[in-house]
Amino acid sequence: MKVSARNVFKGTVSQVQEGAVNAEVVLALPGGNQLVAVVTMESLKNLGIAVGKEAIALIKAPWVMLMTESSDIRLSARNCLEGKVTSVTDGAVNAEVVIQLDGGSQVYAIVTRQAVVDLGLAPGVSATAVIKASHIILGVPA
Repeated sequence: MKVSARNVFKGTVSQVQEGAVNAEVVLALPGGNQLVAVVTMESLKNLGIAVGKEAIALIKAPWVMLMTESSDIRLSARNCLEGKVTSVTDGAVNAEVVIQLDGGSQVYAIVTRQAVVDLGLAPGVSATAVIKASHIILGVPA
């Protein structure tokens, strides 16, 4: 499968909480991290998503927000993944920032160059990738 999303995470469904319209799906990633995604009940059934099944999470880099000095901040976003910046690649307006998570996975984010300056993002700096559960697209192996 080839996709344009910079973030592709393979994992195992560890929890599913069904609602009237949507379901919350927890995907356990290698290395101990997890992602929480919200999908429609129709998607849950069509994809056969269930506890113990493999799934793939797709997240476009512009959907990833970054923050530093996050120890005293609480957010409504379900996914706050802590790690260290491994690279910053500047573009004309935006920059690509790569964060290495403790479990070994990498998260790619596209942020403005001004955000890089304001947050002091540089290799070795601790940072948190913030991803809303509704910004995660789930897929399953064919």
